[in-house]
Amino acid sequence: MIAILTREIKNYLKQPLFWLGMAIVILGIYSQVSFYFSIRYLSPGETIVNDYPETIHAADPNEGYIPATPQERRAFWEAGIQETLVSAFGLSSAEAAAVIDEMKDLNISDACRYFEEKYSFIGAASAYNLTKYRKGTSEEINAYLTEVLSEKPFSWYFSRKFADFAGLFMGFFATIMLSVLFMQDTRSYTYELLHTKPISAGNYVAGKALGGFSVCLIALAILNLVFWALCLIFTRDSGFEVRLYDFIRATCIYILPNMLIIVCIYVLISLLFKNPLPGAPLLFLLIVYSNMGGRNAEGVYGYYGRALAIMVRFPGQFFDTAEPPMLLLNQSFLLAASAVILLISAQLWKRRRV
Repeated sequence: MIAILTREIKNYLKQPLFWLGMAIVILGIYSQVSFYFSIRYLSPGETIVNDYPETIHAADPNEGYIPATPQERRAFWEAGIQETLVSAFGLSSAEAAAVIDEMKDLNISDACRYFEEKYSFIGAASAYNLTKYRKGTSEEINAYLTEVLSEKPFSWYFSRKFADFAGLFMGFFATIMLSVLFMQDTRSYTYELLHTKPISAGNYVAGKALGGFSVCLIALAILNLVFWALCLIFTRDSGFEVRLYDFIRATCIYILPNMLIIVCIYVLISLLFKNPLPGAPLLFLLIVYSNMGGRNAEGVYGYYGRALAIMVRFPGQFFDTAEPPMLLLNQSFLLAASAVILLISAQLWKRRRV
């Protein structure tokens, strides 16, 4: 098994295409996360100039926004609704103010329903969603950064964004790269010869799977070191805490189980069809499925994770990301499924011994 594992690692690492792929993955991830390197404390009186509205549905501190409090959101929303009642529904300012007073005691859901039933105004809920973040002064932005960074270090938040895009790019990279893991072994003359060797089915399957998985580990280790170093470099003037542990933790939880299931699917497909290539379209479809959005209990469309997904995405704002529901259960299932697939693959290899 060790010989097989070592051979696979050497075969990949000596290929220029592997390193070209690594370069593409690093550039792809950097293009997505470099925006967050500009998060910093502002100088007294400094303002971030932009032509965005006062409130917006999604923004980060380096764009000049902070989360609005529930009271602020309600005030912004009521002001916007009142203006809409005047401009779009022809009410006078006094009449619009009276309408707002009528629904002061209603919660947002009931108030939106009230406007929809009485005025056929169906955009009230969307208007409230646009009040989630508001423009802040330098003092407010600095106070917000101090608050969130007192709870978790900067690298804890950044590692989630890193895992988001590293998992995505590595999913495609592993799908393409591992498609040749069994290419040589499934050629007719090699396949028959391997079955005459004294190596056991378990050792052969485990060696191939661990070889492919080890290559993914090496690639992820490089990514962890590169982006940990970049994080240190870009945040050194801000004094943010950056820990390599956060990158490793995020990689182990959010990416490694996904890499393992990709390897195991290739093992099974290769031995089942004596060709690894049918596994590629299957995995691409699984990646697409894993990245599909959906609606939550409130009917809001977004990414909430999917059962059997091989991607973990964190599409929220930098300091507001949240794990998809049942994430740990799904990742544990992927690990269990990988073990079952390897057992089935070993039995399949053993039954085809000549």
